[in-house]
Amino acid sequence: MEIFIKDKRHLSLAAKQLLEQSGDKKIFAFYGSMGAGKTTIIKAICESLGAVDLVSSPTFTLVNEYKTSGGKSIFHIDFYRIKKQEEVYDFGIEEYLTGDSYCFMEWPELIEEILPEETVRVRISVDEREHRILSLS
Repeated sequence: MEIFIKDKRHLSLAAKQLLEQSGDKKIFAFYGSMGAGKTTIIKAICESLGAVDLVSSPTFTLVNEYKTSGGKSIFHIDFYRIKKQEEVYDFGIEEYLTGDSYCFMEWPELIEEILPEETVRVRISVDEREHRILSLS
């Protein structure tokens, strides 16, 4: 399935479509080049889920936790600065991948082999007009 994002005005609708298409799955891996919009799309999804905290890139903190208006946690992980797979075990990746909270991951290539089978993989591509295309698998 593909979701087309023409511009930022379409982010909210795209976030809702992505959540609808994923059913009850809560683990998401986002693939795309630098500047493709991974953080921006995750921000829209978190807002759609009712996040009340400011959603920002966890590049330096590795993991950000956001709370929803209902008190639930949403986790946002960025593996960009991780150099070895062993590092993800140091911060307890297993808890994020097996918990009941939504978990959105950027740059998951390093941990591909440990992602749960039910992970929603979202590949973001950018066309010649700077539109984003989300391909879900």
